[in-house]
Amino acid sequence: MAENYSSMEEDKVTEADKELTAFVVDHCDRWREWRDTNFMKKWDEYERLYYGIWSDEDKTRESERSRIVTPAIREAVENKTVEMLEALGGNAGFFDIRDDVADQQKVDIEQLKTQLKEDMMKEGYEKTIKEVARTAEIFGTACAEILVKSKIEKAPTMQQIPGSPMAAYGVSETEVTSVPAKMIHPRNFLIDPNAENIDEALGVAVEEYTSLFKIVKGIEDGIYRKVNIQPYYDDTDLEPTATESIYQDDKVKVLRYYGLVPREYLETLESDGKEVADLFPEDSDADQVSDLVEAVVVIANDQYLLKAEASPYMMKDRPIVAHRPETVPGRFWGIGTVEKGYNMQKAIDAQIRSHLDSLALTTAPMIAADATKLPRGMKTTVQPGKSILVNGNPQEVLFPFKFGNTDPANYETAKGFENMLLKATGTLDSAELTRATASGQGAGGVGMSLAMSAMIKKNKQALLNFQHDFVIPLVRKVAYRYMQFDPDRYPSQDYKFMPVGSIGMIAKEYEQQQMIGLLQTLGPQSPIVPMVLAGIVESSSLSNREQLLQQLQQMAQPDPQAQQAQQAQLQAQLQLLQAQVQELQARAAESQANAQESLAKAQKTSVEAQLMPEEMRARVIQSISTNIPDQSQNEFERRAKIAELLLKEREIASKEKIVEKQMQTS
Repeated sequence: MAENYSSMEEDKVTEADKELTAFVVDHCDRWREWRDTNFMKKWDEYERLYYGIWSDEDKTRESERSRIVTPAIREAVENKTVEMLEALGGNAGFFDIRDDVADQQKVDIEQLKTQLKEDMMKEGYEKTIKEVARTAEIFGTACAEILVKSKIEKAPTMQQIPGSPMAAYGVSETEVTSVPAKMIHPRNFLIDPNAENIDEALGVAVEEYTSLFKIVKGIEDGIYRKVNIQPYYDDTDLEPTATESIYQDDKVKVLRYYGLVPREYLETLESDGKEVADLFPEDSDADQVSDLVEAVVVIANDQYLLKAEASPYMMKDRPIVAHRPETVPGRFWGIGTVEKGYNMQKAIDAQIRSHLDSLALTTAPMIAADATKLPRGMKTTVQPGKSILVNGNPQEVLFPFKFGNTDPANYETAKGFENMLLKATGTLDSAELTRATASGQGAGGVGMSLAMSAMIKKNKQALLNFQHDFVIPLVRKVAYRYMQFDPDRYPSQDYKFMPVGSIGMIAKEYEQQQMIGLLQTLGPQSPIVPMVLAGIVESSSLSNREQLLQQLQQMAQPDPQAQQAQQAQLQAQLQLLQAQVQELQARAAESQANAQESLAKAQKTSVEAQLMPEEMRARVIQSISTNIPDQSQNEFERRAKIAELLLKEREIASKEKIVEKQMQTS
């Protein structure tokens, strides 16, 4: 292919093309030099720590012999990444689309959301997002480049032959618009050091090695200009992974620049008919950036201009999205988990290596010998079954020894450093979680709750940062590409993209334990039980989760016959309560009437008691005035005194009875 291409007629290289190439390459060279000076050495060491690669540069002391690299920092990165991605994915995807409040037709939004999720799933966006999240935790920054391609999809089909019962089998080809995303390693990404984010930079660039046949095919398809391209390989820093042997044949260095360039360098750009006033001196730095336009420039081998055009995207945005786990004010490059736990990782490695070096001196047998009593050329290495010939008493000639004992506290110290690393990175491993659970059992689970609470809050903050910093901008730019290049399937509208996240795996397990504990307090007939069970099943990863949810929904819905029977039972209970209330009211009325009657009798008795002394007095007067002789005055006086005493006695008795009744009634 390359030989056939060499005979093609090359496109004419203009002076504007040379100036544009020099403008882009010069800026990218300065950006690369600044980045490499400040970050490249640290990135190489972070990569070695994560992958467990030993290097002579990582020695903590000159006498160090052990080459072990402990996996503590790798576990911290994996825990952080996996927990965040688990919370990001969930069961409903990682984004949602909101429509205008005034729009009452929500069907179009649901169709667009389902279609966009299906296309992103087909293009492997979940894998790209995972790669970006993990790479950012290692190096502090990772990017994704959004590409637009037109590809042919093939599918097996069957067509009926007209006028025949037979069918033809074949393959159908359909041209579709593809919008894949590609993870960009920090070594392959360049940005203006004066900017804090991609949109504020003069420009950004992606430089990498690609196969020669891809460039030649792009030239044949008319995507790139016709240039006499040749294989080129010079710099190994662009390789995404550190390998001992790098394949260097049939490679081409490609620089894709997205940013501002002087308008005069783009000859194919349509003129707006207006002349720009020259406000700055010619050939000055200000004059070079006085009239800029957003463009896409592709350069091969730092000298061949393959493509140069104004930004073809309708939103004039740059197809690069960056993620930084933790941002630094005034700087684009961020901080990841490896950088946070760097010091503790170095301390763990130094402690473990010193422990292993000590074991080499204390466990391997050593021997001291009298050289004057050994045969000439004899080797004194110790091994099982070996015979050592000496001239004299072996106990006097040979003396086994070792350099002390290995301190077992070295390993415990390394564990303490590992706990500090977990604190520095904000992660928690399984062993630490087990210890927190055990310590919390004696205090009512307080230790477990505190450990889980701190971890869940940190993971939630990391998830929010990842969503707003990377996921939603990525989805928004992908949707814009589909709206522009595939308008039949994606109508152009101003949609609102919202992040959708749940909770991580550890938080889900802790939540399920709480809900299971809640079920133990509820009875089997409680109406809340199906709702709690649905929550447990929904947050699980069971293969038949949807079927279980449908069954639980049916359990939650009331049976019509049971509902009617329950209503009849409630009506019967209501009628019984009404009858009981009426009976109590009748009894209360009867008791009130009896009370009034008793009160009247008491009042009558009181009145009779008051009138009784007068009646007795009248009877006494009548009795003493009858049957008395006319001349017997003394008899009359005697009867009068007796009657008076009797009346007083009865009056006193009557008063005592009245007082007693009053006391009883009160």
